[in-house]
Amino acid sequence: MFNRYLDHAVLVPQMSRNEAEEWIRSGIQYNVKTVCVRPCDIDLALSLCKGTETGVSCVLGFPHGCVCTESKVAEATLYCKKGVAEIDMVANYGWVRSGLWDEVRADIKAVVDVAHPSGVLVKVIFETAQLTLDEVAKATKISIEASADFVKTSTGFNGEGAKEEVVELMLKTAKGRIKVKPSGGIRDAARAQMFVEMGVDRLGVNGSSTPAICDGQPGAGSSGGGVGY
Repeated sequence: MFNRYLDHAVLVPQMSRNEAEEWIRSGIQYNVKTVCVRPCDIDLALSLCKGTETGVSCVLGFPHGCVCTESKVAEATLYCKKGVAEIDMVANYGWVRSGLWDEVRADIKAVVDVAHPSGVLVKVIFETAQLTLDEVAKATKISIEASADFVKTSTGFNGEGAKEEVVELMLKTAKGRIKVKPSGGIRDAARAQMFVEMGVDRLGVNGSSTPAICDGQPGAGSSGGGVGY
């Protein structure tokens, strides 16, 4: 029921290549929407997903979002050339906290302007655990102005994951103008169901949680796809 909502995260930094391959294959087995991988695993994921209905997404500026905009553009250019379907970029949430909205908008738009001509979707990660509700709402509006495709709550590496009140605020602010992706702490079917019923379009989950969500197994820990997921 939920598999086509899932971005199946394979992001633990210390994962071996064999472990990454195992978790990518698990996502393909469950026919998830995408496997969301470390940039170093893009080629591996593309080869494994070829001929399946599972796409490849990757992270950018991950996990802190504070690299130069020029670096984000260079990353986006490379990842689009490699053939990813979607990019999950981390917003510069230090700039968000500073109220540097023009800079935040330009940072996001620079990646969008590279990705969209290649048909690549852009999701903007806010790291909502580090922001106020007002900052989350404003960041959502800025992402809409920058023509991003999704707003996303969390990296899974810094603070709490998706909270209901934050996701509700993102949806209310979005008003259908941008899609919403909760991530972090979604480890069973009940929590996935709650967010889907709220109206989200995608769910970011630890690779080890995909069986629990899709098969109704007991919730998994964070030993698979991403710390904090």
